[in-house]
Amino acid sequence: MAKAAAKTTAAGSSAERRPALAGRTTEAKGVTLAVLAPAERISVRAPEASLTALSKALGVSLPTKPKTSAAKAGRTALWLGPDEWLVIDEAGKDPLADCAKVTALHSAVGISHRNVAFSVTGPAAAVTVNSGCPQDLSLDAFPVGAASRTILGKAEIVLLRTAVDAFRVECWRSFSDYVFTLLSEAASDAAN
Repeated sequence: MAKAAAKTTAAGSSAERRPALAGRTTEAKGVTLAVLAPAERISVRAPEASLTALSKALGVSLPTKPKTSAAKAGRTALWLGPDEWLVIDEAGKDPLADCAKVTALHSAVGISHRNVAFSVTGPAAAVTVNSGCPQDLSLDAFPVGAASRTILGKAEIVLLRTAVDAFRVECWRSFSDYVFTLLSEAASDAAN
């Protein structure tokens, strides 16, 4: 009888996907590092001729200049290459479904569960990120709204400057512990 009850319980249960590193934070003098809430993300590839239709469907203009981003109503589009964008939706909407309505030539792939995002904020945010990232993060070279695919230590990241003293760091889920730990150590060093 106990075996039958165990089988029934096991058959009725389901797997729960938990966000990587959910709830982890690090605070040091001048910088706070936090794991951001899950968001919807898509990788978009498209020729220039398709940008107007895609921008209209997504509700945000896909930027066309290197190191730029555009944001509107909880959705951000980051330029990653001449025909490539990362679209992040933090408003609970589905950008992949929005792209599915577009008949213009494009490719849109859902990558929501592949990525994890961190915020790095405070007066020492740029120093913290620069501890492992070779990108020039001076405001002249990397102003608010600047976005870039770059590296942090040995991991590829996408970096977005969200404010004068704030960054969003996107990385693959499999590298998230490494990236968070590297940023945590850098935050501690920046505080000294």
